[in-house]
Amino acid sequence: MQPIHIILLIVAYFSVLIFISYITGKSADNNTFFKANNSSPWYLVAFGMIGASLSGVTFISVPGWVEAQNMSYFQMVLGYVLGYAVIGLVLLPLYYKLNLTSIYTYLEDRFGKYSYKTGASFFLLSRTIGAAFRLFLVANVLQAILFDAYGVPFWVTVSITILLIWLYTFKGGIKTIVWTDTLQTLFMLIAVGVCIYNVTNELQIENLATYVSKSKFSKIFYFDDIHTGNYFWKQFLSGAFIAVVMTGLDQDMMQKNLTCKNLKDAQKNMFWFTIVLVIVNFFFLALGVLLTDYAYQNGINASKDQLFPIIATSGNLGIATALFFLLGLIAAAYSSADSALTSLTTSFSIDILEIDKNKDEKEQVKTRKKIHVIFSIVLIIIILIFKYFIANQSVIANIFKAAGYTYGPLLGLYAFGLFTKHQLKDKMVPIVCLIAPIVTFIISTYSLQYFNFDFGFFVLVLNGFLTFVGLYLFKRSS
Repeated sequence: MQPIHIILLIVAYFSVLIFISYITGKSADNNTFFKANNSSPWYLVAFGMIGASLSGVTFISVPGWVEAQNMSYFQMVLGYVLGYAVIGLVLLPLYYKLNLTSIYTYLEDRFGKYSYKTGASFFLLSRTIGAAFRLFLVANVLQAILFDAYGVPFWVTVSITILLIWLYTFKGGIKTIVWTDTLQTLFMLIAVGVCIYNVTNELQIENLATYVSKSKFSKIFYFDDIHTGNYFWKQFLSGAFIAVVMTGLDQDMMQKNLTCKNLKDAQKNMFWFTIVLVIVNFFFLALGVLLTDYAYQNGINASKDQLFPIIATSGNLGIATALFFLLGLIAAAYSSADSALTSLTTSFSIDILEIDKNKDEKEQVKTRKKIHVIFSIVLIIIILIFKYFIANQSVIANIFKAAGYTYGPLLGLYAFGLFTKHQLKDKMVPIVCLIAPIVTFIISTYSLQYFNFDFGFFVLVLNGFLTFVGLYLFKRSS
């Protein structure tokens, strides 16, 4: 695959996105940017959310996990189904009833301003780090396979990456994202389909379903050892809570749902999104089985995150596989990053600056545009910090994992609000939400060290539980 092929692919790809932005951004105002004028077709939102849920990290990592973890990740995917049911039946009715733009304004109505600002701040921290990390991975791939050949510095690559996102989101915001996510999801699914088809042909497989089911890597369910991270109930319940928190309590994901015309459409969107997401994740795992076997049979020394990129871009599967892999990777990364930039702008504008309380609409738009630019610059700075100041990849990965701890306090706050009638000593909420992740980290570390008990993704549940208990200790006496 020559650099010129990649350049043409990127130019064509972003030309389409900018064209969509031009169409959807006509006569756009803040209501368009934040809520798409509540006019999004539910089926577009449902399809587009697939791409936003499956980031570039997932696109690369899930197939690479199969060698070490078999298909045990599917246990977590099954847990997602329960979590999405809670979102559709509990959270969406609440958000539509309150007519929210930012979902964190619920916390102000329920507990007070400190709780509101705390919830929004945890989201902003987590999303900023998460979006920067995902873009960092993609920028590294683009740097290695394209820009190094032309002597382009990494900081220029990153700046161009963020500038392109800003270009097609600055005007239409979430209205543009709903349409671009749909296109990006399509590209990603085509990429996976092409790769599965070509690897299946290379391995001369007649029946894919039979081949995968008989593979030594096809084991899904683990009930044997409760101490391990892939124990079924740990992963299933973690999947349910992760879905609730990282979709239902995440402004990025919920902002798309809130653009639907009404609650019924939003629930319909969540139902079909769940079905398609489960199927897509299964195909990612099946691809992992195929790629692992292909690597073994062809003496390719690649594993984990290197497995998919190395096989796809080696040229042995043809240029179409390489181009579609790159297209899928870019689509997966940008469908996550562009909506993150929009949701960060929305949350900071509404939750922190409260621009919706300003009666001057022109001033609101002006402020929102400034925030959009500022967050673009912040993402560039954090990505460059990852590259130049924290060179150790494992440290960066741990920072990304640490960002996951920030969702625990959100889980505890919303659970306390929804399942109790207590009021809180509002000023104590930030302290509780800061202490809970720290205690969670300590418990998780020492339980593995002294009891050989790996919490795995279950740290989210522990974090939320400790937050809930801490909030209960500071409930206001009636």
